[in-house]
Amino acid sequence: MSNLPLCPKCHSSLAYEDGPLLVCPECAHEWSPAAEAAEEPSGGVRDANGNVLQDGDTVTVTKDLKVRGSSQVVKVGTKVKNIRLVGGDHDIDCRIDGIGAMKLKSEFVRKV
Repeated sequence: MSNLPLCPKCHSSLAYEDGPLLVCPECAHEWSPAAEAAEEPSGGVRDANGNVLQDGDTVTVTKDLKVRGSSQVVKVGTKVKNIRLVGGDHDIDCRIDGIGAMKLKSEFVRKV
């Protein structure tokens, strides 16, 4: 039995070594176990550029985002003020002018 870690993306146990990287054959995710160990333990929520986000920060949307259940779109460059960090897949709770309360993924925003 292998003592390699589970894939951080899909949690598959089929990861294999490819030089200095680990590769998941199920989702094709590649990661470095050395870089993973060097990250800070708490991790925190990070934006698209890798900056740590905190409650109350102002962020800018980096991609057009369709609003589920509506024909509205959150455009690139929309500023979102006073965010609140929560757990889960969509880790930002916010209120966007003209749209209302939403949850966003941190990978689609950058800190202002």
